[in-house]
Amino acid sequence: MAIVDLVMPKMGESIMEATVLKWHKKPGDKVKMDETILEIATDKVDSEVPSTAEGTITEILFKENDVVPVGTIIARIDNAAAGAAPSAPQPAAAPAQPASAPVQAAAAPAAPVMQQQSAPSAAGGNKFYSPLVLNIAGKEGIGMAELENIPGTGNEGRVTKKDILNYVANRGAAPAQPAAAPAQAAPAQPVASVPAAQPAVNSQPSTTNYGNNVEVIEMDRMRKLIADHMVRSKATSPHVTSFTEADVTNLVRWREKAKKEFEKKYNEKITFTPIFIEAVVNCIRKFPMINSSVDGDKIIVKKDINIGMATALPSGNLIVPVIKYADTKNLIGLSKDVNGMANAARTGKLKADDTQGGTFTLTNVGTFGSLMGTPIINQPQVAILAVGSIKKRPMVIETEEGDVIAIRHMMYLSLSYDHRIVDGSLGASFLTAVANELEAFDPNRAI
Repeated sequence: MAIVDLVMPKMGESIMEATVLKWHKKPGDKVKMDETILEIATDKVDSEVPSTAEGTITEILFKENDVVPVGTIIARIDNAAAGAAPSAPQPAAAPAQPASAPVQAAAAPAAPVMQQQSAPSAAGGNKFYSPLVLNIAGKEGIGMAELENIPGTGNEGRVTKKDILNYVANRGAAPAQPAAAPAQAAPAQPVASVPAAQPAVNSQPSTTNYGNNVEVIEMDRMRKLIADHMVRSKATSPHVTSFTEADVTNLVRWREKAKKEFEKKYNEKITFTPIFIEAVVNCIRKFPMINSSVDGDKIIVKKDINIGMATALPSGNLIVPVIKYADTKNLIGLSKDVNGMANAARTGKLKADDTQGGTFTLTNVGTFGSLMGTPIINQPQVAILAVGSIKKRPMVIETEEGDVIAIRHMMYLSLSYDHRIVDGSLGASFLTAVANELEAFDPNRAI
């Protein structure tokens, strides 16, 4: 009998764990190569995990809702031709794994793996909700009674991230049921009620006195992961941020003039983002050390230029899809990739591979009205560029006839970089080069 171990895949450079959403197979079931065995979720995307071998499932080592570190064995497959099904009772080995988050302690310890899906929710229902859906519900104040009335388009009617985001977007058209939420929190036994009901947070004993006129909100799992990633990045890289500004008047005027024709010709909207990425790529070619990472006392210079673009989700969180091989694409190709990735992020259709492999990150803080920002490096990269909002300002312009004051479109840029290998000279030179690249944009550029 040849046993193949199925391990929790790594879903991104900064992702260290994932939550088991649903098992599609049970011990004794036969599987084919690349057939979906289970669904998992991280703080970024939901994904299906395919089988790495053909054979029979002999063991399932984690239950639904368990949080599992990447690289951990989650199931075993007998790929021998005579794989036998009688090994089905073996999921009892699951409780021996220590990786479950504390939240899972509320689940009944003796429940078999496949019965987790039908555990009653706080509202007395029978549906399964992923941690991502429950996080969004908790943030939007959606109680379990209201959540159970949301129609699901997922497998077996499961409410997906897209379903709940669409519901939130159209929620104003129909009155919600917030009054029901406190009632469901009282018997808060199932896992599903923890992130969705605020009263469950207040019921926890606390040794800290925060005063009377406060609201104590327990961080959901996604926010805890984000916080951990940010703290880890600050602890790993000594951050330095340099600032400059760019006159992007020619760029703004070109886009305003070209956007209708560009969309008509290529069936794609032209935004500022692909133009910024194009400028970044051109400057990375001049300063390749910006496109690197650190491994102990080694500097790993990346030959491929993969640009991550921070994208806001309807839930308020940020995700960083990656434009792969950006240095091989023209403005049209970059526009297609940027628009496609942004749309996939907003509709919850990003794949795990879409957020991996980034070598440099661009974040547009101007989207939210900020003039500038001090972004935190996306590990294991060594630099991140923030572009601020574009504002009209009176500026002194040098001409052959002398200095004049003119109204120009100005934008601040800020670069945070890892001071272990990027010193002030390199960081400032790269940032200045990006500003110069944007200022030198050809206003007569062909579409």
